[in-house]
Amino acid sequence: MDKQPQLRALEKEISDFVVRRTSKAPVPGEGSASAPVFFVGEAAGANEERTGRPFVGRAGKLLTGLIENQLHMRREQVYITSVVKWRPPDNRKPLKDEIEACMPFLNRQLDLIQPKLIVLLGNTALNSVLDHDMKIGAVHGRIIEKEGRRYFPTYHPAAGLRATRWKKALEQDFVQLALELEK
Repeated sequence: MDKQPQLRALEKEISDFVVRRTSKAPVPGEGSASAPVFFVGEAAGANEERTGRPFVGRAGKLLTGLIENQLHMRREQVYITSVVKWRPPDNRKPLKDEIEACMPFLNRQLDLIQPKLIVLLGNTALNSVLDHDMKIGAVHGRIIEKEGRRYFPTYHPAAGLRATRWKKALEQDFVQLALELEK
C-alpha cells in the first residue's frame, strides 16, 4: 500500500495547525513514506521558514552530503523533519509548550512511516523524543531502543559547522549509522 498520500495529508494537517497556532510558515517535513531512516532536528531556521522545507541551509547541505556519501541514499529516500514544525522567534531554542504541541504530529509521522532507524539530531531532538535529560555527547553514535523503536542520537549538523571535532564525530556517527542500516 502506498502511504505517500497519507503522509501528504498529515503534512497538510500539520501545516494548517502551524498557521492557526502561530501564523508562521510551516515546515512539516519531507521525504519518503517508506523511508528506512527518519531524521529529527530541533526546529525550522530562516531558510526553512522561507522555503517550507527542512534542513535546506548550510546545516542541511552538510546533512544531505552525509546522507548521500555515508548512507549512499538520496535525500528523497529518507524522511527529514524537526520536533517543532515552525521557526521559533529570534531563532531561539523551542519552549516546552511548543515541543508538547508538536510531539503528537511527530509521533503520527513515525507511526505512519515506521522507519528502521530514527536519527535524533542534537540535544533538543534527543530530549524531546526520548523524554530524558540526556546529553548528546554521552550517547551519540549508539542505538537506544524504546517502545519498539530504534533511535540513533548524533550531533546536529549545525554543531558540525561550528567545530571540527563535532563534525568529525558526526561523520563517524554516520559511518556507524550506515552499518546499523545494513543489519
